[in-house]
Amino acid sequence: MLLIVTRPAPQALPWVQRLQALGQPAQALPLIAIGAPQDTAPVRAAWAALEGCALLMFVSANAVQQFFALRPAGALWPPGLLAGATGPGTAAALRAQGLAEDAIVEPPADAPSFDSEALWARLSQRDWAGRRVLVVRGEDGRDWLAETLRGRGAEVGFVAAYRRLAPTLDSDGQALLAAALARPDQHLWHFSSSEAVLHLQALAPAADWRHSGALASHPRIAQAARALGFGRVDQVAPRPEAVAAAAARRAPAAPSPSIQSPRL
Repeated sequence: MLLIVTRPAPQALPWVQRLQALGQPAQALPLIAIGAPQDTAPVRAAWAALEGCALLMFVSANAVQQFFALRPAGALWPPGLLAGATGPGTAAALRAQGLAEDAIVEPPADAPSFDSEALWARLSQRDWAGRRVLVVRGEDGRDWLAETLRGRGAEVGFVAAYRRLAPTLDSDGQALLAAALARPDQHLWHFSSSEAVLHLQALAPAADWRHSGALASHPRIAQAARALGFGRVDQVAPRPEAVAAAAARRAPAAPSPSIQSPRL
């Protein structure tokens, strides 16, 4: 069974490579395109004001990559400034930018889900009264953690480091989508964003998904896939190892070899 990875292209390729190394056939079909913000000045201004912040909360690996891509020359990460990550992919992106382990706050590895609520379980142990927090995200997003921090006395702001865009499929992508629609029993979708599910609906508005299966990295994403009509949706932790194991459980069993009675 071929696993279709729908993450944005910068994350999809490493995921495909890791899944293949684990023995799981996989192919990328990015259902979200990532672009720079229309106005990059706020990101550069945020870099100039890092000294006054207690926490930068990054909503995704894309937020990390785009925020650091716009770092002005000579700008440094101040000592003592914390970087919040909602999950292991975001934390890995922060490490790739050179942040020290003691600067990164993330949910525990065995957290039941990776989201703002799981991150807050770690942040809630600190005093946030009068502290400045900046949420680095796309041009929109959930406000739950920001409101929670404000309720604890923090001063919370937002900066849009990237834009999420609808994908444009090339010929390979169109062929993969057509194959998944024609042979749903041979393909399994992996969704890490509800927006990716909506983009899939726009790409194939007349598709019947009742015989298609999906893996989703969060309950909200799983619900979006079910709402689209996917026949079977399982939630799985957003780690390649967990996804590969879940895909293996979905793979159809190989037919048993027929045993012929000896001719007497």
